[in-house]
Amino acid sequence: MKHYQVIGLIGALAFACQSAPSDTDLINDLKKDVTYLAADQLEGRAIGTDGEVKAAEYLAERFSEIGISPKGTDGFFQEFTVSKPSNPHEEAVIGTDGEGVTGRNVIGFIDNQAAQTIVIGAHFDHLGYGGSGSLHRGDSAIHNGADDNASGTAALAALAELLVDEKRQSNFLFIAFSGEENGLWGSNYFVKNPTIDLETVNYMINMDMVGRLNEEKTLAINGVGTSPSFVPALDLVNSDSLKLVTSESGVGPSDHTSFYLQDLPVLHFFTGQHEDYHRPSDDSEKINYEGLLQVVRYIDRLIAQLDTEPKLAFTKTKDSSGDSPRFTVTLGVVPDYLYDGKGMRIDGVSEDKPAQKAGLQKGDIVVQLGDSTIVDMMSYMRALGAFQPGQETQVAYERDGKRVEALVKF
Repeated sequence: MKHYQVIGLIGALAFACQSAPSDTDLINDLKKDVTYLAADQLEGRAIGTDGEVKAAEYLAERFSEIGISPKGTDGFFQEFTVSKPSNPHEEAVIGTDGEGVTGRNVIGFIDNQAAQTIVIGAHFDHLGYGGSGSLHRGDSAIHNGADDNASGTAALAALAELLVDEKRQSNFLFIAFSGEENGLWGSNYFVKNPTIDLETVNYMINMDMVGRLNEEKTLAINGVGTSPSFVPALDLVNSDSLKLVTSESGVGPSDHTSFYLQDLPVLHFFTGQHEDYHRPSDDSEKINYEGLLQVVRYIDRLIAQLDTEPKLAFTKTKDSSGDSPRFTVTLGVVPDYLYDGKGMRIDGVSEDKPAQKAGLQKGDIVVQLGDSTIVDMMSYMRALGAFQPGQETQVAYERDGKRVEALVKF
């Protein structure tokens, strides 16, 4: 019996004697987990680094303490190696052999002797000292990634704490993914090398950046169109009066995409972009822990509601057929993904990019780009797709209720 299996057995016996965790217990654990994962000593948790190994070992220990069983290929761990191609136009090869970067998913299981399993996931890796994914301009610095995605990882552990103590109609597979920041490497590897039969998976829940619930309590939920069962259940369990902003597509820049592409229903939870995104300033003291708990409790209620239904039907969404717009230019802004009004509201402006040079600021709402009227994110992306580097066009935006126009050069 492996070391972590022994720990897991002891943890399960100990936890069986405890009552369900209180809100105070859960908030304390959320703070503890985020603080550890986002500490400087882990140096940003980039895949293949000592910091990522420490984070994985910490999560395996947490799963053991909670009382869930190992479900990796080596105890709680599922290692994979990514070989980067010399040709930049080729895709990275993800496997277990060969030279390259080695990462590890951390996987635990609650076996309720059910026919169906719900996958709950969050990536625990981040950017290390920055690199190509960083929005930081300056000297190399540790990117602690408290919201991205220590928050989702801590929520993953909190849901395990809740679900291990409850008899549900489903089994639960908890996966902390590595390599998400590099291209969904860990989740891509898992769905091609699953440690359970994917035919038994009912749906997948992904939590990525759920630590900054705002004053309006706005929670974005992507993937609601991947099963007809999702939309009715979302409002039914919203006892905290969260402001839900939903999108149908099962495709997005996070690990749920890997499962959607296996024809599985998916939901991705997200509390919004902010100025600390992919910067060294994304630190643990900026997390809204009470808000993070609200997200955890909401997901727990949603799982209970969906457990009353038979296996969920899967529906392909529009973006899966190649309808997503492709573009070669950028305005150089961070969109406010939680904005549900008309237009595209700017949540951040990058230095020395077209938007800043044209005078656009955070809070401006882009309503027209060239000949295209902007009503939402999709129309904004379609409008960008009409331009090539070096071209100029007029951009119209609203600021303080007034329409402003400017010339923007890509």
